[in-house]
Amino acid sequence: MQIKILGFLAAVSLVAACESSSQSAGSAGADAMMNDPSNQLAYEVEVFSPDPTSQDYLDVNIGNTVYFDFDKYNIRSDYAPVLEAQAQWMNQYPSVRVAIGGYCDERGTREYNLALGARRANSVKDFLVASGVDPDRILTISYGKERPAVLGSTEAAYAANRRAVTYVQ
Repeated sequence: MQIKILGFLAAVSLVAACESSSQSAGSAGADAMMNDPSNQLAYEVEVFSPDPTSQDYLDVNIGNTVYFDFDKYNIRSDYAPVLEAQAQWMNQYPSVRVAIGGYCDERGTREYNLALGARRANSVKDFLVASGVDPDRILTISYGKERPAVLGSTEAAYAANRRAVTYVQ
């Protein structure tokens, strides 16, 4: 694929160079080259279209993460649209099953953060269930502070780690 793209770019550069020295001849040559179906340098477009029930689709088109305030597990209003979109997607594809991981920042004990992570994951589950998703399709798990998204002891790192992530099963 990369060779085809490089070939195409080389052909375009060559046509552009010829066109600058001979406007009419170069233009006719370029039109003929681009419209000739036997041309080996023709540009092919490969479109990435993930399965609409895949993790990639969820990540790119809907969103898989919601964030929480310090020591909280209530769904913030700015993340309600993400969960509404997840619920709509899950209701559209009833075969999809998900796991929701609850995470915390590094502050607090291991036990406290495991409990807080569970409450965060369950908050997301409760939101999805209230939006019509069958609760049997949703598994929750707490990772506490054990799997940080961002390492560090800064407020930015803490904020990035206070989250719940939806994973397609």
